[in-house]
Amino acid sequence: MSSKIDQQLFSSTGKASEEPCPKCGKPLVIRHGKHGPFLGCSDYPTCDYIKTSHNNDGHIVKELGVPCPECGHELVLRQGRYGMFIGCSNYPDCHHIESIDGPDEEPVASDIVCPECGKGHLIERKNRFGKMFYACDQYPKCKFAVNQPPVAGVCEKCGFPLLVEKKTAQGVKYQCADRKCGHIQSQETSSDEQ
Repeated sequence: MSSKIDQQLFSSTGKASEEPCPKCGKPLVIRHGKHGPFLGCSDYPTCDYIKTSHNNDGHIVKELGVPCPECGHELVLRQGRYGMFIGCSNYPDCHHIESIDGPDEEPVASDIVCPECGKGHLIERKNRFGKMFYACDQYPKCKFAVNQPPVAGVCEKCGFPLLVEKKTAQGVKYQCADRKCGHIQSQETSSDEQ
């Protein structure tokens, strides 16, 4: 995609909308409250007009003026159940979406083989809240995932073929990735694994 999306569109509050306030005629601005974004008069507190959003149903907040890489229609900023995202204005015919941070980058597979299915490799992913986790690239066939960075190695207690990096007050330790075991490796073993 040749044109870039202006990241300033997503800064905190006060971005003007093209809609005038029906009470005083001043521009409405997008504001954020505890129940999500809403439109409020830019002349607040003199004018207290607010317009609530549409229950976070994926409604269009702003047109971005950038073509969709899949169909060529305009990309728009939408408010959904889990926050704002960029989507194609031609939805539902086109299902292209991007996070606000930009287009999703293709996850890079590690050389660590999934201990559950033995076929896939573990890749870094983000959940809907932006937190990192590591999952098998054979999903949905294999649902193996861990929250800490995976480390090649074998648990000295149960023999599970994967360890995870655990940060503690004493430094970095290596722990068995099997939740049933959770054994923290001895220092000698963890330094050999590196």
